[in-house]
Amino acid sequence: MNLDFGFYNWDVIQNFVLKGLWFSLTLTVVATIGGILFGTLLALMRLSGKKVLDVPATIYVNGMRSIPLVMVILWFFLLVPAAFYNYLPGGAANRAEYSAYITFIAFEAAYFSEIMRAGIQSIPRGQIFAGQAVGMTYGQNMRLVILPQAFRNMLPVLLTQTIILFQDTSLVYAIGAYDMLKGFETAGKNYGRPIESYLLAAVVYFVICFALSYVVKRLHKKIAIIR
Repeated sequence: MNLDFGFYNWDVIQNFVLKGLWFSLTLTVVATIGGILFGTLLALMRLSGKKVLDVPATIYVNGMRSIPLVMVILWFFLLVPAAFYNYLPGGAANRAEYSAYITFIAFEAAYFSEIMRAGIQSIPRGQIFAGQAVGMTYGQNMRLVILPQAFRNMLPVLLTQTIILFQDTSLVYAIGAYDMLKGFETAGKNYGRPIESYLLAAVVYFVICFALSYVVKRLHKKIAIIR
């Protein structure tokens, strides 16, 4: 097998890869922020002690965590009417991208929910009682005392989940969204070098994820020292 990576110059990277990389990174950031917000809400519902809130949240979280992400991506893309996307900027032309954003937020929220629930439960109950003693409502106590500490405690785990999320963005390939993997594949097809393109894609994914994992490891040590 003769491998030739010479065709990968700056023009090829700029025209094919960077566009996909930008979407992959944007999807990761949007899904992380949306997933944490929605996931925190689900965590609070599960910890509320009220069945009317706990049961639906538990069903949602356990259901999402039991289904492969690629199936959720395909279901949402195929079952949501194309007319729905006409109300969004860019219309149906951006159907795959919008579908990816919504699916990833909905799916990742289930995982972020469990992380935030563990973080909330890691805070000593005495702090909750102290907040109640000074007249704080449940919402104020959570917003001002509990959630900031839970978020700090769970930050390395949240970032680790974000790295996994970035790797999972390659699954939008199934619905034709132009992510980083699609960019490498398109370049490989245009220059007749698909094997080299897939190898380079794997290297880029590895470098990005390894670098981010190293940063998370250092952050985890720093938080441990602060504690």
